[in-house]
Amino acid sequence: MEQFDVIVIGSGPGGYIAAIRASQLGLKTAIIEKYKTLGGTCTNVGCIPSKAWLDSSERYHELTHSFDVHGITASGVKLDVVKMGDRVAKVVSDNTSGLNFLMKKNKITVFQGLGSFKDKNTISIKGETETKEIQGKNIIIATGSKPSSLPNVKIDKERIITSTEALKLKEVPKHMIVIGGGVIGLEMGSVFKRLGAKVSVVEFADSIIATMDADLGKELNKVLKKEGMEFYLGHGVTDVIRKGNELTVKAKAKADGAEVELKGDYVLVAVGRRPYTEGLNLEAAGLKVDERGRVAVNDHLQTAVPHIYAIGDVIKGAMLAHKAEEEGVYVAELIVGQKPHVNYNLIPGVVYTWPEVAAVGATEQELKQSGAQYKVGKFPFVASGRARASNEKDGFIKVLADKNTDEILGVHMIGPRVADLIAEAVIAMEFRASAEDIGRSCHAHPTYAEAFKDACLAASENRALNM
Repeated sequence: MEQFDVIVIGSGPGGYIAAIRASQLGLKTAIIEKYKTLGGTCTNVGCIPSKAWLDSSERYHELTHSFDVHGITASGVKLDVVKMGDRVAKVVSDNTSGLNFLMKKNKITVFQGLGSFKDKNTISIKGETETKEIQGKNIIIATGSKPSSLPNVKIDKERIITSTEALKLKEVPKHMIVIGGGVIGLEMGSVFKRLGAKVSVVEFADSIIATMDADLGKELNKVLKKEGMEFYLGHGVTDVIRKGNELTVKAKAKADGAEVELKGDYVLVAVGRRPYTEGLNLEAAGLKVDERGRVAVNDHLQTAVPHIYAIGDVIKGAMLAHKAEEEGVYVAELIVGQKPHVNYNLIPGVVYTWPEVAAVGATEQELKQSGAQYKVGKFPFVASGRARASNEKDGFIKVLADKNTDEILGVHMIGPRVADLIAEAVIAMEFRASAEDIGRSCHAHPTYAEAFKDACLAASENRALNM
């Protein structure tokens, strides 16, 4: 039986990054993937294809709605959804091919099949034609998550769909009803709204992107409403009925019990994701899951069996690809005796709508609840020369800083390219920068990044220079 220093089950961002880092550190490493392509949800049916769809749909929307502002008149514009989908598939294929290259480059042994525990050191791999067993000194569970549903909603993968099926649609819905106003629902809703669909969002919370700073949800709601997206906030879905290609969604308002009834041709269920552990046979290794289906780990990401680790969506914390990557590196380095760390307070969150939304650190609501003394600095993109030049005037950057020390406690952005801008905030907070530190750092002009500098100046001394 082949022996490995590290066996990784699952080849999503957490899994393949863990395997690469382990190999870099001199460990004989194997990775097991049950599907035919590497990359997990993120590469195949998540982050990568959704961003490709968002990019293509944004280009189409700009061409048909806003190019005239720039003095560009386009006629005879045609939408080919199938070709657009083919481009997305090519992007995914290129990424998975890149992962195959990385596995070979790093001399990682790849097994295709369903990995499950035979005992705490032995993994059985059930392939299409044969089953084999391997043994590992250390094992990392990185099996990710899959879409959740509601108890009263049955996903048929045809008209009542999840993001997985939405990414492969060959037509633009006439009316897509999205259940869930979080990241996935808004991103996929944005794609089809740009392509011409009517989109209605039903959300149980009183705000969209409810886990983020409240000001971000308010601003994004305003912008998306302006573009024609409908919102039914504070509504719980009571029923979804399909008759042929017509779907009826019934929902009830939390506030007064009033009922609404929406009719469409597709229903996208985007109410979150749940850990995926089916088929792992955790019991054989002496492991079990908690009440939410997660594998329990300690502060070192060890399970109840110390040489078995778990990372990413299958454990507690935000279900984000970059969080899983950090944990993968952490475990690999811990195995060889290094002293790595993951600062969970500085895992940024991003929503790839347009405008984009990004945040890191504490929200204002969290600071209020904790009784912290803080100050707020805000800078609107309408006051940014670069944003005006690019016709991107929606949104703002909000900086929360300690009232006494000026240390940055949280940064919340909505606007153009903030998915990239948030990295500066993460670095600043990692090195415990004050708002004044950023305000006194030279930023190139004209850039979107200047808005962060001005927001920091507003937080530090209430002296933003451009407003």
